[in-house]
This record gives sequence, C-alpha cells and structure tokens, in this order.
Amino acid sequence: MTDLLDVGRVAALNDILRRSLSGGTLVLTAGVVALGRERQQIILDAIAAFDRFEPDNDPYGERDFGAVEAAGERVFWKIDCFDRSRARPSPDPADTGVTERVMTVLLAIEY
Repeated sequence: MTDLLDVGRVAALNDILRRSLSGGTLVLTAGVVALGRERQQIILDAIAAFDRFEPDNDPYGERDFGAVEAAGERVFWKIDCFDRSRARPSPDPADTGVTERVMTVLLAIEY
C-alpha cells in the first residue's frame, strides 16, 4: 500500500487535522462528549501534542492512530480517509481533492 501513495504527504495532512482540527471532520464519541467541554479540550490538546509515532503504533508511517492519557482517561484517536461521499475509502489519501479525512476520538473503554 505504501508503495502506491505519498506516505509523507498523507502523514503531513493527518498531522494538520490532528494538531489544528482543520482539513477534515472531528467526531467525538458519546463517552467523550459526556466528559464536557473542559475535559474534551484537555484531550484534544494531548492529541495535538502527541509525537510518539513508532513502528508498533504507526507501521505504515501515516500518523493515523494514537493513544493518550488525558483528563483522567485513556483515549484513542484514529484518522480515516474516505472518498468525497464518505461511502468508500479514498482512492488517494494524499490528494485532498478526492479525500475527506475524519478523526474519531474515543475513550478506550468504548473500543
């Protein structure tokens, strides 16, 4: 898979969404919503600061998943790349013209 796309660009675009919440859509699960705005912001700040990408948690180099401890919770985040209709995977996650990024934030206990 990594041979067919510009993994560096995919990682950079995923970093933009993770750090600034721009370039895609943010989805918070019910458990994260129930924590309230203050704790949500602490979680989002921890996700934005996340930089521990290693082969075990980022085997394809796309920076599309992580786990953090924040606001007293273990939290996972995942970035998925869909086509413009969000019905199928993106044909080219490096191309913003054909890709809709979605970052989902969930409590580990919701997984």
